[in-house]
Amino acid sequence: QVQLVESGGGLVQTGGSLRLSCEVSGRALNTSAMGWFRQGPGKERVFVATISASGAGRYYADSVRGRFTIYRDTAKNTVYLQMNSLKPEDTAVYSCAARKTSTPTTSLNYDFWGQGTQVTVSS
Repeated sequence: QVQLVESGGGLVQTGGSLRLSCEVSGRALNTSAMGWFRQGPGKERVFVATISASGAGRYYADSVRGRFTIYRDTAKNTVYLQMNSLKPEDTAVYSCAARKTSTPTTSLNYDFWGQGTQVTVSS
């Protein structure tokens, strides 16, 4: 049984930083592409960042490129999202997701999802 558990969300001021964690059980990271998505109030879930199973490929949404970094620790089977220079428009529930394949995608085509963690950025 594959489980993804996010943590690290919270309230932060504009310009601040947060690091989100996604601990994966039941599946090794080196077999799965991983992604981060977010859903703001009244909005649809959208892509934020993804990393390939090898860790070599990383892709970002235009809105976060240069501010957010996705990376992983295979020893801990955990994927992270480092978020810097946060803006109020980054406020959302952030969810991580895993694919059964090694190829990353910016679409919602992921097989396993976490419950999400709330990030609120105050102005």
